[in-house]
Amino acid sequence: MKGSFHGLRGKQLSVLLITIVFMSILVWSWEKNPFRTTFLHPQNIWLPLSSDIQTKAHLETTVTSQPPESSGIDKSSIAEEVTIKDLDKRQFEVAPSKGSPWMADVGGNLTSHVEEKEEPKKVIKGVEPEENDTAESVTESGGKQEHDSGVDNSKQEERINFQVPPGSEHINATLPGENYEKAPNLEENQAACNFAKGKWVVDDERPLYSGFSCKRWLSGMWACRMTQRMNFDYETLKWQPKNCQMEEFEGSKFLKRMQDKTLAFVGDSLGRQQFQSLMCMITGGKDRPDVLDVGREYGLVKAKHAVRPDGWAYRFPSTNTTVLYYWSASLCGLEPLNKTNPATEYAMHLDRPPAFLQRFIHRFDVLVLNTGHHWNRGKLNANRWVMYVGGARNTNKKIAEIGRAKNLTIHSIVSWVNSQLPKYPRLKAFYRSISPRHFVNGDWNTGGSCNNEMPMSIGKEVLQDKSSDVAAESAVRGTKVRLLDITALSQVRDEGHISRFSIKGTTGMQDCLHWCLPGVPDTWNELLFAQI
Repeated sequence: MKGSFHGLRGKQLSVLLITIVFMSILVWSWEKNPFRTTFLHPQNIWLPLSSDIQTKAHLETTVTSQPPESSGIDKSSIAEEVTIKDLDKRQFEVAPSKGSPWMADVGGNLTSHVEEKEEPKKVIKGVEPEENDTAESVTESGGKQEHDSGVDNSKQEERINFQVPPGSEHINATLPGENYEKAPNLEENQAACNFAKGKWVVDDERPLYSGFSCKRWLSGMWACRMTQRMNFDYETLKWQPKNCQMEEFEGSKFLKRMQDKTLAFVGDSLGRQQFQSLMCMITGGKDRPDVLDVGREYGLVKAKHAVRPDGWAYRFPSTNTTVLYYWSASLCGLEPLNKTNPATEYAMHLDRPPAFLQRFIHRFDVLVLNTGHHWNRGKLNANRWVMYVGGARNTNKKIAEIGRAKNLTIHSIVSWVNSQLPKYPRLKAFYRSISPRHFVNGDWNTGGSCNNEMPMSIGKEVLQDKSSDVAAESAVRGTKVRLLDITALSQVRDEGHISRFSIKGTTGMQDCLHWCLPGVPDTWNELLFAQI
């Protein structure tokens, strides 16, 4: 019995010793690795945030730019600097979001490394229209142009829209003087960007619509796919602004932005081309039976014996968006001197806007004006237009000079529109700079030609800060009318004109004034879309 007692006691001591050792190992392991978290759902796991991340991590950014003249900032002292301090000894790359004005320069070089997934391009595609238009004369060649002094264009301050990597929500990412929540939106990008400065690049997604299918909106004489032309490389070019990103055009996006609004083009046949281009871009070149012809609301009906009406107006019922064009080659107020005489002369009021504009401006939300190529003596005489200033026939010989008369009119119309803006605060008004001509070895009526069909053969990049249309730039200076500057970027696109090609294939005068569509005017509308 005594032996059994000692044996049982020994077994108890062994079990106790094993238990103590096991518990010691368990406690030690628990301190080293709290594996209790293994049994928790990942969403319920809590981790203490390092005080270093909370207090020391700081992102300091200063952007190189030329601020507005009124900012009072010394431009020479501005430098670009991006530093990340004590971020738990981790490094990450800060990428501007899509739409940031700090996206890339023309060469595609980012000033900050980017690891960002871009959304796929959305480009409107279409096929083609029905066209009963009569060929328009090419005789809209410009007369002598007199330019005013240049304008200093100060660059707007650029700001960066930073994207903070996942897991670093506690990082205090700030720009000097503002919070991350106040990152620039699209409008700030627009304000900072000089869309006229950049270069042409090849884009395989072009064109935005087909010249074959856009027959309802596009005049056949401007649809170069319908002519004998065989080289269509001009359709594949896209304008890429320098140091900022231009939003991709989408018809649905345009209609949404212009919901319950009206966009009006008022100008010459180049304005009409821009109007037709926009209609093709919105519809993707397709015939839209739902689109309504509302020209009658604006008095745009074909008069008896007239070749065409004075303009066109179409409405998209889905968004109640109206797009219209009114023909006003000179942007002057025209008034018959004798209404009973069919051969009467017309008072061409250099200091009065067209009656159509005076009557309907209150209905417009976006207005695009242009003039230029009708300002030559032959056109004025053929139309029997007589210059009037101050309600009386002009007797000032200096004003009678074509260049001076044109510049007076441009300044007058811009000034008048600017005076209307306080009455209609929703109105955004643009004056579109002149579209360049490319006649070589003569003019439209003296054998001038534009036979080049190779894109970018005379250049592809525009680096100037000022507009090539000095008169237009001077007219909008100091006003709230914006300059839609398309002159220089169109100047390097001499291959994009109608040239010697026509539907009938007849030889004759070349058209080195109007553009093939789809083509260069599509870019004008992309620039417009980016600013409305």
